[in-house]
Amino acid sequence: MASDSAKQHWSTAEEEIMEATYRALLKHGYADLSISRIGDELDKSKASIYYHYDTKDDLLVAFLEFAVDRFEETVETETGHEPPEDLEHVIEKLLPLQPDEEQRQLQAVLVGLRSQAVTNKVFREQFTQIDERLAATVRSIVERGIDDGTFRDVDPSRVTEHILATVNGAMYGRVTTDRKNAAAAARVSLASYIDSELRRTV
Repeated sequence: MASDSAKQHWSTAEEEIMEATYRALLKHGYADLSISRIGDELDKSKASIYYHYDTKDDLLVAFLEFAVDRFEETVETETGHEPPEDLEHVIEKLLPLQPDEEQRQLQAVLVGLRSQAVTNKVFREQFTQIDERLAATVRSIVERGIDDGTFRDVDPSRVTEHILATVNGAMYGRVTTDRKNAAAAARVSLASYIDSELRRTV
């Protein structure tokens, strides 16, 4: 699991701005997002946002870090001492088998933001950190499973990268195409991979 030192302390005002940013992104997407629209969701003036963030992109970089912090907190709270179940829980959080409308919108927002990393160095750096933190979370679960004998003695980093590549590819496909069953098929295939690669046979 990523260490607490990777996480930022968020003030109440910053949390309110992040929640307003999330709502505005769901409504308008990246292309039509503005500080004014975030302010409308916050019910405060643009000046209150500019007090904390110089530009929209500065705010969105912070939003991405906030989102990952909350994801990690959820994982820490909802996982326990059973690596197979914990791994399945994380995968379901990243790639829901049957996402509801809000989950679909959130995935669309994240894919839209990630597309900015192709040409925006700051976004690229942030998504690099996000992927490294997610990889650390998955790798930690795999390592725990190896240590307690639940999983076979595999290369944790190799398995982690395979899992994340499958999750990311399926998520991008779900958001950017009309191949409605592809993501679910990828989830089933990923479950088979985990069974054959990780689980010990009785």
